[in-house]
Amino acid sequence: MGSKTSVIIYITLALLLLLLISHSPNKPSSHRYRHRRLKLRSNFSAVDHPHRSPHHHDAVPFDPLIADIERQIEDKQWEKEKYMMSNERLESAAPGAESQPEWEDFMNAEDYLNDEEKFNVTDRLVLLFPKIDVDPTDGYATEGELVEWILKNSQREVMHRTQREMEIHDKNRDGSISFAEYEPPAWVHKSDNTSLGYEMGWWREEHFNASDADGDGLLNIAEFNDFHHPADSKNPKLLHWLCQEEIRERDSDKDGKVNFKEFFHGLFDFVRNYDKEHHSPSHESDDSAEAPALKIFAELDKDGDGYLSDAELLPIIDKLHPSERYYAKQQADYIISQADADKDGRLTLKEMIDSPYVFYSAIFNEDDEDDYEYHDEFR
Repeated sequence: MGSKTSVIIYITLALLLLLLISHSPNKPSSHRYRHRRLKLRSNFSAVDHPHRSPHHHDAVPFDPLIADIERQIEDKQWEKEKYMMSNERLESAAPGAESQPEWEDFMNAEDYLNDEEKFNVTDRLVLLFPKIDVDPTDGYATEGELVEWILKNSQREVMHRTQREMEIHDKNRDGSISFAEYEPPAWVHKSDNTSLGYEMGWWREEHFNASDADGDGLLNIAEFNDFHHPADSKNPKLLHWLCQEEIRERDSDKDGKVNFKEFFHGLFDFVRNYDKEHHSPSHESDDSAEAPALKIFAELDKDGDGYLSDAELLPIIDKLHPSERYYAKQQADYIISQADADKDGRLTLKEMIDSPYVFYSAIFNEDDEDDYEYHDEFR
C-alpha cells in the first residue's frame, strides 16, 4: 500500500505542476513572447496644450497599483517644478537639468515590478478579475465591464492631476480658485495674435466663466476639473463655449458661422472617424467624401440657412472632443481583440492570464518592439 500511495502522490504532484505551468504568464498562447521587462511611463508635462489631436490619447495603466506608482513618481517631479516656479527660477534653469525625472526612483520601482516574487502579472490579474467582473458576476469580463474599469482608473488619474493643479493656483487655500488667482500656462502668455493659443479662448476668462457652473465667480474642484477637461463636462455653459471655440477656429472667413467648405475641410474628418466602424484606413478623395459630408451638414443645419451656428454644432461636439469614455472603449476593444482567444467578444480569467502583457503593454520595454507586435496608440 505504501508504494501505491507514493505513486498516487507523485502523479498528483505532476498534475498540479502541469496545471501551474499551463497558467504561467511566460507560457506562449496565441502570441509568441518571452518575459518582457516592465517599464514605467512618465507622462509628466509642465505644459498641457489643450489642442492635441483628439484621436491621440495616453492610456492609463490597467492595473491601479501601476497607476499609483506612476503617480508617486509624477508627484515628485511636480513638487520639483512647483518649487522652481515659486522661486522664479524656471527660466534660468539649465536646459533639461532640473526637469528630468529621478531615474533611480524609476529603476527602484521597475526592479519591484520585475521581481516575480513581489509582482507577478498572473497573480495581479487573478486579483483584479473579480473587481472587473461585476455587472453581472458571471465569470466573464465584457466590453462594458472593461470600459467601466478603465474609465474609473482614468477618472481617478484625471482628478489627481486636477487636484495637483488646484494646489498650484489656490493661493489663499480656500478650496476654490478665482480668475485673479489663476495663472494660465506659460505658452498662453507667450502667444501672439496669430497663434492658436490666442485665437482660441482656452485658459482665458471666457473659458473660466463658462466652467463656473454655479456662477459664484469661483471654481471648486469639480468645476476646475471641467475647466481642464470640458469634453467630459455635463455643464451646458461649458459645452456651449466649446462649440463657440470650434466656430472661432474653423471660421476662416470670420463671419461667425461655419459654411460647408469650412465644415468639410475642418470638421468632417473628426465626425467621420469618430466611429471606428465607419473609419477607413485609406484616404478618400474629396469627391467621394463630399456626399456623406453634405448629408451630415444638412442634418446639422436645422434652420437650413447653409451655415452651422455654435448651437447647431452641439450634437457633434463629443465627436470633435472625445470624452474619457470614448478612449476607455477604444482601449477595452483593443484588449479584447488581442486576448479573446475564442472570439466570443468577452474575456475569461484564463484568456487574460494567457495574454498578460496585453494588460501591461503600456509599460513594457520599448526595446522589445523588434520582436513583438507593439501598439503605440494608447501611450
